[in-house]
Amino acid sequence: MIKRLVWGKFVNAGQTCVVPDYVYVHRNIEKLFLEMLKEEIEQAQFSIQNDNYARIISDKNLDRIVALIDPEKVVIGGKYNRAERTLEPTVMSNVSVEDRIMEDEIFGPVLPVLSYEDINDVISYIKSRPKPLSLYLFTESSQLRRQVLEEVSFGGGGINEVLMHFSNDNLPFGGVGNSGMGSYHGEAGFRSFTHYKSILQKNTLFELPLKYYPYKPWKLSIIRKLVG
Repeated sequence: MIKRLVWGKFVNAGQTCVVPDYVYVHRNIEKLFLEMLKEEIEQAQFSIQNDNYARIISDKNLDRIVALIDPEKVVIGGKYNRAERTLEPTVMSNVSVEDRIMEDEIFGPVLPVLSYEDINDVISYIKSRPKPLSLYLFTESSQLRRQVLEEVSFGGGGINEVLMHFSNDNLPFGGVGNSGMGSYHGEAGFRSFTHYKSILQKNTLFELPLKYYPYKPWKLSIIRKLVG
């Protein structure tokens, strides 16, 4: 789980539309989660020199991301190099939904970690915001999986995996509402980007008088039987 999450969040320095933007973790395992997160990030040794990291696309976007970070809540990383346009993998804890980092899509290598006790509170929060393009759930509980998939509307995602649904040409990819309209990949793409012309063709041999004046009760009676 941790390896997949770290890879998915920091690949391309988080500059991916389907990247995990924030993480909710149960309060009972939050401390362990953060320790494992730090261990995996250190082991990955993300850097330009190691060919496993990327620069932030522009100075403007680097400044925007850095401005979202609350230094007092940083538990991993946080350092940046403006000359090289790099920001090391950064994790923030004790984050609340009111924090600035939660206001909009981050599109960068910063991972806010929020804790919860009742999964229903998490579901309610997600449903209160614009529908996400992607959602990822790590669980072995079939009941929890069913609940989240049934109650939360989102474009696509994965169970115990991140990003990889996008790579499968057999899975339609797209969003809902603000996150997009329609979907593509394979047949889904053909259907989304094809305009279907609705055409009714009739012969000219005869014409029923039902739709024409004068309107009579017997005509209405026949129409009701035909459309009923």
